[in-house]
Amino acid sequence: MTSRRLMRYQSAQGLAEGVAHRLVQTIVKAQAEQERIDLCLTGGRIANAVYAAMGEVVECAEIHPDQLHVWWGDDRFVPTGHPDRNSLQALPLLSAALRLDPSQTHVMPGADGKADPDEAAYSYAQELGDVVFDICLLGMGPDGHVASLFPGHPSFNPTTTALAVGVTDAPKPPPDRLSVTMPVINRSKRVWFLVSGSEKADAVERVFAGDESLPATWANGTIETSWMVDHDASIGLPRYNCSL
Repeated sequence: MTSRRLMRYQSAQGLAEGVAHRLVQTIVKAQAEQERIDLCLTGGRIANAVYAAMGEVVECAEIHPDQLHVWWGDDRFVPTGHPDRNSLQALPLLSAALRLDPSQTHVMPGADGKADPDEAAYSYAQELGDVVFDICLLGMGPDGHVASLFPGHPSFNPTTTALAVGVTDAPKPPPDRLSVTMPVINRSKRVWFLVSGSEKADAVERVFAGDESLPATWANGTIETSWMVDHDASIGLPRYNCSL
């Protein structure tokens, strides 16, 4: 397991802009070293702010769409055009910054295409196969959930052999969802947490204390695990003052 790297930002907007620059620069550098980049996206307010901020990053023009595959860590199992869909919220923002190749943009199935979450999860798992994410973006809920893997819920099984799961009776609406599993997250090269807001501070503190009841504690990249948090979300963590 890689050690957790903590990066603090003074505000949610500063977090979004900082991560946007880092994400673009990391993709550009990786594309110079390998033929294909697999990026796993997350939903939520701060993630969408990151995608919007990417449009202001000059280096975006250097990203080659033919080398970039885009995936989702989870989505709501609602019809394809439903406004609650993570992909429906993210794609317009990303498309303003990146020239995404539709054939390499792997959205999760909607409720109008599959009979139930289990069938949709199986379909996405078949598409995903042995793909390893170069960068996996994750948010975290106040309860410590990541993607749609919730603490104390059947969706959270760190030792499952499944690649994706259908989630029903989720504690957060809507109740039906799709999610990649923890083993898929943990085979990612880089896992980047994007966490903003004082309501997340307790869960952040518990993760860094090693509370294994929280799914977020289990999520780690093979090369890098970075927590990018704003001031409010990191208020429970110690600060160290160094003098030179």
